[in-house]
Amino acid sequence: MSGSADRKINNYQMKYKVVLLPFLLSLFSYVAVANDTLKVVKNKSRIKVSSVSPLYKNPGISIEKRVKDLLSRMTPEEKFWQLFMIPGDLDGVDKNRYKNGIFGLQVSAVSQGGGGAGQMLSYNTKENAFTLAKKINAIQRYFVTESRLGIPIIAFDEALHGLVRQGATAFPQSIGLAASFDTAMMGQVAGTIAQETKIRGIRDILTPVVNIAADVRWGRTEETYGEDPFLTSQMGLAFVSAFEKQNIITTPKHFVANVGDGGRDSYPIHADERLLEEIYFPPFKATIQQGKSRSLMTAYNSLNGTPATSNAYLLTQKLKTEWDFKGFVISDAGAVGGANVLHYTASGYSDATRQAIIAGLDVIFQTEYEHYKLFIPPFLDGSIPQQRIDDAVSRVLRAKFELGLFENPYVSEKDAENALNDQSHKAIARQAALKSFVLLKNEKSMLPLQNIRNILVVGQDAAEARLGGYSGTGNGKINIVDGLKKRAGEQVKVTYSKGSTRDPILYVPVAKQFLKTDTASGLLASYFDNLSLSGKPVFTRIDQAIDFMWTLSAPDKRLEKDQYAIRWDGTLQAPKSGTYQIGLEGNDGYRLYLDGKLLIDQWEKISYHTRLVPFSFDQNKSYAIRVEFKEPKGNAHIKLIWNYGVADERAKDLANAVKLAENADVIVVAAGIKEGEFQDRALLSLPGNQEELIQAMEKSGKPVVVLLVGGSAITMNNWYNDAAAVLAIWYPGEEGGNAVAETLFGDYNPGGRLPITYPVHESQLPLVYNHKPTGRGDDYNNLSGEPLFPFGFGLSYTKFEYKDLKLSKREIKGKTDISQMEPVTASFTLQNTGIYDGEEVVQLYIRDLLSTVARPVLELKGFERVRLKTGESKQVSFEITAQMLKMLNAEMKMVIEPGDFRIMIGSSSKELWLKDTLKVSK
Repeated sequence: MSGSADRKINNYQMKYKVVLLPFLLSLFSYVAVANDTLKVVKNKSRIKVSSVSPLYKNPGISIEKRVKDLLSRMTPEEKFWQLFMIPGDLDGVDKNRYKNGIFGLQVSAVSQGGGGAGQMLSYNTKENAFTLAKKINAIQRYFVTESRLGIPIIAFDEALHGLVRQGATAFPQSIGLAASFDTAMMGQVAGTIAQETKIRGIRDILTPVVNIAADVRWGRTEETYGEDPFLTSQMGLAFVSAFEKQNIITTPKHFVANVGDGGRDSYPIHADERLLEEIYFPPFKATIQQGKSRSLMTAYNSLNGTPATSNAYLLTQKLKTEWDFKGFVISDAGAVGGANVLHYTASGYSDATRQAIIAGLDVIFQTEYEHYKLFIPPFLDGSIPQQRIDDAVSRVLRAKFELGLFENPYVSEKDAENALNDQSHKAIARQAALKSFVLLKNEKSMLPLQNIRNILVVGQDAAEARLGGYSGTGNGKINIVDGLKKRAGEQVKVTYSKGSTRDPILYVPVAKQFLKTDTASGLLASYFDNLSLSGKPVFTRIDQAIDFMWTLSAPDKRLEKDQYAIRWDGTLQAPKSGTYQIGLEGNDGYRLYLDGKLLIDQWEKISYHTRLVPFSFDQNKSYAIRVEFKEPKGNAHIKLIWNYGVADERAKDLANAVKLAENADVIVVAAGIKEGEFQDRALLSLPGNQEELIQAMEKSGKPVVVLLVGGSAITMNNWYNDAAAVLAIWYPGEEGGNAVAETLFGDYNPGGRLPITYPVHESQLPLVYNHKPTGRGDDYNNLSGEPLFPFGFGLSYTKFEYKDLKLSKREIKGKTDISQMEPVTASFTLQNTGIYDGEEVVQLYIRDLLSTVARPVLELKGFERVRLKTGESKQVSFEITAQMLKMLNAEMKMVIEPGDFRIMIGSSSKELWLKDTLKVSK
């Protein structure tokens, strides 16, 4: 090779090193990160290429491109953590645990064990808006600045009828808001809650509950908008729209039906597609497609044999394919593990996770950080298709970009601090409470109260100001006694006496201080792995009391949950001499020995029993006690109980109320129920000795006004006839006491309506107004099939007259394309003919008189809350659209069949004053 050639090669090599190499490296880097800004840094003999602004951080490009870019940079572990949500924060924990990021946190919430498929949560309600905003900002700062990719979290919480936080306004419970039949009020309430939510930095609420309350024994009826799919859809739509307009994610729940046979929560549901489409799907569809909800929560129960959390028909076919849902689906707390714990359809947590994610679940909601170890394996071992994982992660990332968290991850702490003294929302809470009240009885116009000088208020609920399930502390709640005293002023004396208790228990577990084993408190417990208490126990321990419920597992991992027996031995000493009722409560298979004698022998395993016997105790004497129990099936319950201290206190409270009744002009009884999540009711009567109190007050001869506190139906057979007035106030929120006082004194005329049907007796259940026609009749041979109060019912202090119904057309032509059908206007005159100003909820019902498949006897299709002064008239109209007339035919096609439709307008589903027939021709 010539020297000239050598020099040319060296020149090319030099140009390559100096010019081409950096250029090619830059080009390759440019291609690798698309339009990222690049920085070339020379360090000794190496050239480094680093990105200062990744594509996903560029707000100038589309969200979809940002999602795609960020997803391409994520490790499998980082993808998993975007699909995992828990309660908690960074206080006192190693922040390194969150190095891979996380979907979001329910800040300051903690697991407290308990119901459902997982655990219940408790909330740190001591943190005000300012404190919480600072904490969420600090947490957000860690994830944005210290995690590898800087992905912000979504702080989430509950906001059923007010944010579950200290200082947040507590509005009436959901069922009460539904009783207002006022979507404008619902929108105002929701918008206010949204403001209080956003100012704290919370951007996703696990709300609302749009399940249908098909059976009022269900403990969560209070959280719903009632039994009707149309009312629920309208209320749910008003609620979520207010939040989504403020760019807060709403999470309608629990998809899809979770009240089963007997009104039991999360019981298995067996429902065909017609029932789902006609009753259970509409509220979810409305909140998602019209309200633009971006999240959805699954239910604990199974649907047709498949857990809702791993039900591909629900989550993929229906929700994501047919409804084109672009948001993300989260599980209820602990529900993914519930597939193997409760439903026995998965071999373990990994299998349950695989099933759920493949079926369409996106985010796993758990109650403990350490639980991640149970759920992460299938995300890393290839058992879940990568495409499905990426789809789930993309849904979460899309929401975070839509929320603007990458550009604006922090909230104004100054605004949160200024909100601490803001009392402006209390007026909205009071107005919402006033609109929620339903007057059920008002004999001889007892209400409003007039010429009253002495009011006796009795009942535990009069002083408690309960707010209902999923509530915070309220922002200065007012109870009924204080509300009445404030409104009555000095002219009317208001006296309070407890009188009764809601507690249905007439006995309590024997406490540890009365039980001894040698010198230790409690009893020596011997646990056997057989049912005959034979041989050597597997283990022994001291149980401080016998008050156990083992439903999902055995008392100890060394025992099988369906094959064990226990013997408790020790001594019992009564606190003072006397004859007490003592015994056992549980699902039998138990025996009680006291002082060497067999007092209770319920060894045959049959059912759940409470067995009590009288026993005379001397104060200073110790009595040998032995309790034996066996469990051959699982789901064990056993308690050692007595009535020490219970009966005396109740008798004293009742006697005091009876004495005070002698001087009263009127008696107001506040009586409530016990309900809630995992607290379904077999009996609908007032619990404890509240009915005894009402009857005692009625016997005084003074007029009795009963205020019903609770979120569901109450039976009243034992006291209704002698009550002068009955007012359902639900859980009326923090301003409830003031609202009750204004209503009783006539400052406000109640106009709420029942969103659920009240049965005469539990044996009629389930009982709803919009059932299909029966093959024969509705009645029993020993009880009417009619309700105590029908859906839509409610009285007023005034009277309203309905007249002159007119249809703009009596006949319209059907169309193949339903959307092309012309609407019809139904108009009528409403007049206030009474002596008080008031509000009437006018209701439109429609019935298809002849159809190819059975249709409901009645369907609510419209409602409006109308305010009229005394003597005032108003023309009211409803637009009857094709949407109101359509139905699913035998082929499950949505059609409008030719024929006659009965148009009915009135004040309830029973009181239908105006009727006409609309004909749809071919």
